[in-house]
Amino acid sequence: MALNHTPERAQAPRPGPLTVLGLESSCDDSAAAIVRLFEDGRAQVLAERVVGQNAAHAPFGGVVPEIAARAHAERMDALAAEVLAEAGLKAGDIDAIAATAGPGLIGGVMAALMTAKGLALGAGKPLVAVNHLEGHALSPRLTQRLEFPYLLLLVSGGHTQLLIVEGVGEMTRIGSTIDDAAGEAFDKTAKVMGLGFPGGPAVERLAAQAADPDRFAMPRMLARDRSCDFSFAGLKTAAKRAFDALDAPSQADRADLAAAVQGEIARHLAERARRAMALFAARFETLEAPRPLVVAGGVAANRSVREALEDAARKEGFALIAPPLRYCTDNAAMIALAGAERLRRGESDDLSAPARARWPLDPDAAERAPATGAGRKGPKA
Repeated sequence: MALNHTPERAQAPRPGPLTVLGLESSCDDSAAAIVRLFEDGRAQVLAERVVGQNAAHAPFGGVVPEIAARAHAERMDALAAEVLAEAGLKAGDIDAIAATAGPGLIGGVMAALMTAKGLALGAGKPLVAVNHLEGHALSPRLTQRLEFPYLLLLVSGGHTQLLIVEGVGEMTRIGSTIDDAAGEAFDKTAKVMGLGFPGGPAVERLAAQAADPDRFAMPRMLARDRSCDFSFAGLKTAAKRAFDALDAPSQADRADLAAAVQGEIARHLAERARRAMALFAARFETLEAPRPLVVAGGVAANRSVREALEDAARKEGFALIAPPLRYCTDNAAMIALAGAERLRRGESDDLSAPARARWPLDPDAAERAPATGAGRKGPKA
């Protein structure tokens, strides 16, 4: 296990309440937030803004990096000013500026990071370069007390992995997708059926109308594999073949297929999570039940996925913990919180901190076993 982040500057731990401005622009949501972290671990969101880009990307059926980067660059300054005004603060009142520095679409990541650098330089405040995935990992701590260690299922459009979280910067990957993320399976299925963008919510809405959710047989991914890894590429292909085989797909056909795909994604996530729970319980056998299973990331907002995970957790003696829906998707409050947690430890970054397209939470695991065939760097996660 290795730290997911090496600070450029390490100082003495910071006592007392810490107020941090966070900026996020890793994909297609531009966001800013101000979070106050108290010494006892409580967090208070003082102000937050999220501006999406769905309308701009919908004609293309997915996120266009150039469009996303331009929109982020145009909005970040104003969003930072808006949350400061809402909180009744000035830049000089903030203890630090935190920004997503990766992983993500590099043009987008640069928008928040460069804005944060300018603000930090102008106000004479520390910069904290945050791993977007660590933001998701810590996001439940925005609204409830959650002690370390806990088991984390990070599941979104770009990432699907299981990690043991023992502290800030102390995360061990025990499972990851070997090809596509769960969110990609939702989005590509929606695109095949012409449901529009974003695909995940569209599939969920349609699946709720299904008359026969068992009508289409979907493959069981990694049926003979006993690890905690995931695979969704075959499911995407099966969904396309099933849809293409329909002569004139009706709304009922689409609903049944959406339910079949959603059900298999939920089943696969729950199955692998159960294996991870067994490993976690064996490693932390003195930890009282129910042990915590945290689910974070955009796919965590899907009701069927949550229900499957809740059932699996209950059977394994775990309690499912998820942030409120607004903190499942990309947001800046989780970035501000992660920045505050780092600052509490006396960590900050030099203004030369780079934007990163890839930034694994567990670099050792990523080096030993890249989760895709995309060379030694592996996937974004």
